[in-house]
Amino acid sequence: MQGLQVPTGYVYMMANKKDGSIYIGVTSNLINRVYQHKAKLVKSHTQKYNINQLVYYEVHDEIGSAIEREKKLKRWRRSWKCQLIEKQNPDWLDLYQEIL
Repeated sequence: MQGLQVPTGYVYMMANKKDGSIYIGVTSNLINRVYQHKAKLVKSHTQKYNINQLVYYEVHDEIGSAIEREKKLKRWRRSWKCQLIEKQNPDWLDLYQEIL
């Protein structure tokens, strides 16, 4: 009998407000990484522009597939990224509590 597969990669998008600045990242620990953004523990683009709301995420079985997806999303037009967010999260709500 096989055990449950634990996700090893996440692609996520953070924003500072609806239709605001968007940051796309990849991580193996989504809760910890979003916390780091919210607490401004790392000097980065997200800290400078107060990008601290998790508005979109995807779960991947392998970190490699998450990295490839992140690279693709970063090449997308802004309007496509907004449509992707709004398909899952129309009001751009902060999803952090959902993942805790």
